[in-house]
Amino acid sequence: MSADLWKDAEVIHTYTRAQAIEDGVLVDVSETAREAGVKFPVALTAGVWSLVENIPKKWKGIQDVAGRLWDVVWMLRCAIGRARGSEIRYKLILHHAPSEGAPGWKYVTLKALCGPGDAGEPVITVMLPHED
Repeated sequence: MSADLWKDAEVIHTYTRAQAIEDGVLVDVSETAREAGVKFPVALTAGVWSLVENIPKKWKGIQDVAGRLWDVVWMLRCAIGRARGSEIRYKLILHHAPSEGAPGWKYVTLKALCGPGDAGEPVITVMLPHED
């Protein structure tokens, strides 16, 4: 195969990271991540953001979105320290509304990918394990 296979190909559609942030598909949490020691820009998928925002009634007033976000990015920072590639998975505890016989907390596994941003710069996206 030639390296020029796509040289003259017509681009049908592009969707940038900036557009995804503007649309709410991704939530930029880079400022908080920088405070936690993460060097690259970080965005959460809407699915992860909903976990951060969904504070059970029992925990309202005890927990807040900022604290839960800190937990997500701090545990990301800790996982980055152990990482050996561009994809890492890490666990943290996030309180949730308990179901019958279940405790009021659960481990949540998140997946973080480091890849190129809109201008080729390294960026990190944190997502649920089944998300791409």
